[in-house]
Order: sequence, then C-alpha cells, then structure tokens
Amino acid sequence: MFTSVRRTFPLLLALFSVAGVSVAGGGPGDPHTLPSPTSISLGHRPPWLGVEMSTAASTVPVKHVIRGSPADHAGLRDGDEIAKVDNQTVTSASDVTRLVGAHAVGDHVDVTYRRAGATQTVSVTLTPRPSMDDIMRMEYVGTFAPQLTSLAAASGTLPASINALRGKVAVIEFWATWCGPCQLTMPVLDGWQSRYGAQGLSVIGITTEPVQLAANFATQKSLHYTIASDSTSATSVAFGIRSIPTLFIVDKRGVVRDVSMGYDQAANTQIETLLQKLLAEPTPQATP
Repeated sequence: MFTSVRRTFPLLLALFSVAGVSVAGGGPGDPHTLPSPTSISLGHRPPWLGVEMSTAASTVPVKHVIRGSPADHAGLRDGDEIAKVDNQTVTSASDVTRLVGAHAVGDHVDVTYRRAGATQTVSVTLTPRPSMDDIMRMEYVGTFAPQLTSLAAASGTLPASINALRGKVAVIEFWATWCGPCQLTMPVLDGWQSRYGAQGLSVIGITTEPVQLAANFATQKSLHYTIASDSTSATSVAFGIRSIPTLFIVDKRGVVRDVSMGYDQAANTQIETLLQKLLAEPTPQATP
C-alpha cells in the first residue's frame, strides 16, 4: 500500500507509546507525531488509549475520544481533562503518551480526569493500536457522512451538500496534485465513474489546493469525475483526513460503509465489489 504524508492537519493524535515518522501535525516542534501506517501495520503495535489531545500548557484536554477505543469503553468523553495516569500527575500529552507506553497491551491503566468541575478515575484496559485504516473505520463506518463544507467546483458538477447525494452511491476521495499514490488512484476512480455512473455512482475528488490548480490538473489528466477545492480545509477536517489518498464509500442513505487509505490494488478490487453491492441496494424512500 502506498500513502502520502498530509502536509498539515490541526489535530494532534497522542494515541501511541512509541516515536515514529509523522504523518500529521502542525510541523517541526510538535511534541506528538503518528507512526507511519506501514510501521503500525507491519511492526509492533503499541498500546493505545484512543484520545486526541491538544497541547494547551499545563493541562491535557481531550479534544476527541475515538469511537470504540479503550478510552471510549472506559467512559472518557470529548472535553474531559486528564489530570493523572497511574496516579502520576500529567501536564502534557507527551506525559500521557510516556506513561501509557510503559505498559503492555492488556494492562489496566488508571486515568484520573476532570469533567464539569468534578474529578473521577476510571480503569482503562489497553488494546493494540489499530492501523490508520481501522481507526478511520472505527470513527466513520456506520455513521452518516460529514457535510461537504465550503467546497468550490474545479471540474464537473459538485453537489450542493452531502444530502444531495442521497439515493446515489458516492466515492469521496481526498487527494493532492503532489501526491504520487493519488495519481495511481485516479485511473481507478475514472474507471468506476465510467462504468457505474449511469447506475448512480458519483465520484468526487477533494483537494485543499487552490481551485485553479485543481482545475488545470483535472484537465491535464483528463479526469471525468468531479473535482473540488477545499481551500479552507473545513471538509477535510470534518472527514478526519490525516494522509492521502483516503477514500470514503457512502451508500444511498448517506451512511459511510468503508474507508480506505493509500493505493492498494487488492483493496481497490474489494471496493469495486462493494460498490456493485451498494448500487444494487434499493433506493431509500424520501422522508417528507
């Protein structure tokens, strides 16, 4: 599988206990980086809590709890503030990472946190950190797709909203002109649009690059699916994009049915089989 590093992403994922190559973050100097997807999937899988933490001084606010993660099962919620791990005071996300990293998968970790002025302690059972693909699936599969926000059409017809895609099957891809694996994916997406467009498939490629650059690139590559510019990154953030290419498969009800990261021929074959299945599903009746 081939993936490209996403150049910027505003959330820092302090979920792991080993140093690694950054695939997301604000740039040099950020105290938390993500191991590369390859090292996670092929090498040792460290324990994780499953929380996104910000870097506010002297506090460890939880920006987001990953759905289905150990932290989620233990009852941690967005907005909690972690105060101690194993009865040791923490003042930064790196403290949490270090203390969790001292444990093995299957260990129980006591996490003390503040919520609405009250202090509570829960026991969290650590599990192996999932691959990046699986984290994205945990977060999104089975949920309604996020909204398409502040997009500008670079080529093709851009739906006014995610609701406008109801009744269609959608492939929403996040890409960039500089991304080599994205260019490998483009003929695959073009083929899907050509073969299944008449059956109700809508392929949309979204980049954070300027609309004119995206339009010129689409013309150069003779792309026949919709290309959009997400210059504010609002849609990319809503979809939790950390590396590219990332594909979301959305069914006729607007529910995410799969997420795939990187370029992988075997995965593309599986996705096409899923698309055929979803296109054969009945179109849901419109609600009044």
